[in-house]
Amino acid sequence: MKRDNPSTGPSQRMLRVGELVRHALAALFARGEIEDDALRGTVLTVPEVRMTPDLKLANAYVMPLGGSHADEIVAALNRHRKFIRGRIAPQIDLKYAPEFRFFVDETFEEAGRIDALLRSDRVKRDLDEDENGED
Repeated sequence: MKRDNPSTGPSQRMLRVGELVRHALAALFARGEIEDDALRGTVLTVPEVRMTPDLKLANAYVMPLGGSHADEIVAALNRHRKFIRGRIAPQIDLKYAPEFRFFVDETFEEAGRIDALLRSDRVKRDLDEDENGED
């Protein structure tokens, strides 16, 4: 089935496979099977994995707990992509094991920035004006 409008978002299958891969990655990272100095002693969170429509590419967004050295850690994960693919492939029931690309997850930083904006005096003043104007 072809999608006419690619802006409609991911399919249910893409979401389901993304969650399956996310859980498998989180378990792999928790076991500490990847031998790399940048990853040693680091706890990684995997908030999201986005699959391409053909399910052959997985874009994994990761963030180390505490957020320090995120770029080094992502570079290390990208160096070990083939090893990770080999470890994940038996755990997921797909015709092809997806290729992996790792990125730093910036949603927490973005949420913090938006929260700081909402708490700023300028926004509070605008909200107070709106409440007074509606009476």
